[in-house]
Amino acid sequence: MSVKTISPKQLHDTVTSGTTVDLIDVRTPLEFQEVHVGFARSVPLDQLDPQQIASSRDGSQPLYVICRSGGRGKQACEKLVAAGHTNVVNVEGGTQAWDQAGLPVVRGQKVMSLERQVRIAAGSLVVLGCALGAFVTPYAFGLAAFVGAGLVFAGVTDTCAMGLLIAKMPWNRSVAPVHPPYNSEAATTSSL
Repeated sequence: MSVKTISPKQLHDTVTSGTTVDLIDVRTPLEFQEVHVGFARSVPLDQLDPQQIASSRDGSQPLYVICRSGGRGKQACEKLVAAGHTNVVNVEGGTQAWDQAGLPVVRGQKVMSLERQVRIAAGSLVVLGCALGAFVTPYAFGLAAFVGAGLVFAGVTDTCAMGLLIAKMPWNRSVAPVHPPYNSEAATTSSL
């Protein structure tokens, strides 16, 4: 499925031109709190409800989606398109690319990214499976093989079941501020 994309610079230019922009950030709430685009609103991928989003916005305007590096944003766009939303656009490279381009972000407390948590969990399970296989029972090598197969599947399909599971863990939950769609004209007026 093909998803429309926009570069961080193009989106920033759209905002500074005075166009109202609705940007959802589909990372975990803690990732959102660490760093996010100032006018983004937090809608974690595992809580994304396309019908609720459709009922709360004007479908004629594009809905922009951002994540850490583009993968979860693409998944969210595909989920929205499958539900009948045709005007969705993924921000290329995600928040990382936005930040690296020197565009304004809101920074909070540093947290461990979901991607890093998945690497730690997968690596730990492989080491555990190998250790148990070597010292307890050879059947435990199956754990390492299962995790390896899961990583291959995640790479091929660009989906990660372990990531979705870890995103639901209590340490990845937090109440993140929700921002309404950004309108640079209203922001300029309200700051005067």
